[in-house]
Amino acid sequence: MPNESVLDELDRRILNVLQTDASQTNAELAGQVHVSPPTCLRRVKQLTQNGVISRQVALVDPDKVGARLTAIVEITLDVQAADRMAQFEKLAATEDAVMQCYRVAPGPDFVLIIQVADMPAYHALAHRLFATHTNVRNVKAYFSTFRSKFDTRIAV
Repeated sequence: MPNESVLDELDRRILNVLQTDASQTNAELAGQVHVSPPTCLRRVKQLTQNGVISRQVALVDPDKVGARLTAIVEITLDVQAADRMAQFEKLAATEDAVMQCYRVAPGPDFVLIIQVADMPAYHALAHRLFATHTNVRNVKAYFSTFRSKFDTRIAV
């Protein structure tokens, strides 16, 4: 995977435009970054093959699909051995409501971002994911009351 220094100015322009709107055609993208469509297509393919563009997705408004409750959850395990950490990560990955899972330090072992319909849905998930997992020592959940910013762009 190329490091930041391998990206030239054209790659950066392409990435900045795609992070705002990846649904446009190659011709539209080429026009915005001021190159020919074949050059643009070749660069996007290279960025994808090199793993710089990992995937293209649609961002869904949680309120429009009934996933109105966002929980930010800190998890501390009893045993932090590598295999036990991996075991918890694998368990978290099986839950569709777990949007993001981070190993963190210092402090808790994991921080999860969870998106569910409501508190009963959160409680059901918490029971499956935390209460029945014998290695979970502590769970601390924060519930979002308002999202003032959400962005997926990375400055390139």
